[in-house]
Amino acid sequence: MRAPLPIDERLDELRQALRAGHALLVAPTGSGKSTAVPLALRDEPWLAGQRILLLEPRRPAARLTAARMAALCGEALGETVGYQVRFERCVGPQTRIEVLTEGILTRRLQSDPALSGVGLLIFDEFHERSLEAELALALALDVTASLRPDLRLLLMSATLDEPALAALLGAAPIVRGTGRLHPVTIRYAEQPPKDPVAAVLPAVYKLLAEQSGDVLAFLPGTRAIAECQSAWRAPAEPNAAPSMSGRPTSSATMRSYGHPSPGSSSSRPIFRMPSQSACGCASRGMSTPPRRTSIWVKPEQSKPKLVVPPQV
Repeated sequence: MRAPLPIDERLDELRQALRAGHALLVAPTGSGKSTAVPLALRDEPWLAGQRILLLEPRRPAARLTAARMAALCGEALGETVGYQVRFERCVGPQTRIEVLTEGILTRRLQSDPALSGVGLLIFDEFHERSLEAELALALALDVTASLRPDLRLLLMSATLDEPALAALLGAAPIVRGTGRLHPVTIRYAEQPPKDPVAAVLPAVYKLLAEQSGDVLAFLPGTRAIAECQSAWRAPAEPNAAPSMSGRPTSSATMRSYGHPSPGSSSSRPIFRMPSQSACGCASRGMSTPPRRTSIWVKPEQSKPKLVVPPQV
């Protein structure tokens, strides 16, 4: 059983909207749209056992979304939930939800214009409005108008041009969800550091000394993340500066970024985020720009903190 998500409160309304035809779902980031909605809709009577195709704008998002849904089902990828990206396919005969990139859908429509066996087409993160997404939607609308009037379309995002897209889908209903807000305190360094990367660890040490909780630090790239993680694991120097001597002894670092490490299989989840450290102790997170690369620093019973670069 997963934890409740904000989108759960709108699932019944969404089911009712899709029974009649196409729909739009507008809900904040983190509300659970990508993983909760396909699983909640897979047994709807109007699907009649057909598949759900969930379109993601990028390959990492497709892999991770599929992996998360498979984990929620307690299954391996390729069973109830599968995915397909360029040069990579993990789908089985029992797959009901298939996560794929928009370009894959375009190629599939060329070989199967009627999308046989598909009952619902979900466009996730549609606010990005890429050329591939626009083309995929145009082709999908053509399919529903000429070959498959029973095929449902669902557009999802935190920010959509609601009136225009609702009209494009034939006055489709708009389902609006809510999210969860958490307090964030922004504090700036007293002196702008010459090297922002070198300033990350002292800032993390200071935060953890002042209060308990997780720390997610954003860095410019994977090299900076590796350097910070190595520095964190290295023994403290006897003559270290006071700002560097406050590292907690019980801690663990976790990296999270958008490509596999050398030698790893690209079919595995690319975000290396251990669910819990072996000792159940504090952890630190380090990352590149949001949604791309991160390292987590995670203690037990944590509250989020944000490390922000100083104003120059």
